[in-house]
Amino acid sequence: MTRKQRRSVLIGLLFLVLAVAAGLVLTALEDSIVFFYSPSDVAEKNIGPGERFRLGGLVEEGSVVRGQGTRVKFAVTDTNRTQKVAFDGVLPDLFREGQGVVTEGMLNQDGTFVADSVLAKHDETYMPPEVAEALKKQGVWQGSDGKAN
Repeated sequence: MTRKQRRSVLIGLLFLVLAVAAGLVLTALEDSIVFFYSPSDVAEKNIGPGERFRLGGLVEEGSVVRGQGTRVKFAVTDTNRTQKVAFDGVLPDLFREGQGVVTEGMLNQDGTFVADSVLAKHDETYMPPEVAEALKKQGVWQGSDGKAN
């Protein structure tokens, strides 16, 4: 085998090792990737039960129902669609109706989003970026200047 052939084989093996390593990294990350959807996106994309994702929007006025202990049910809306949410845990102090929220979890068999975490906005001018973008698409979110951005 000539020097040029050995170099070509070595370069080919290096590319093969890099490709296998990249494939392993992407496979490992696949389980930790969580997508963000608004209630309209959930309806349009026909997301099935058991698929983890983040759901964001506004907590619908009059939808918060507290159950036994730390159980709470509420609805998240983007003003076009509404998604029912069930959560068993301590809600953030700033959680309230009409405010922006991002929840993480999955749909159950009856279509209710079962959240395992709930994030609320942290001051009167902040809106989670994903929620703001989804509401901007709908034309309903207003920035701090009072105008739709």
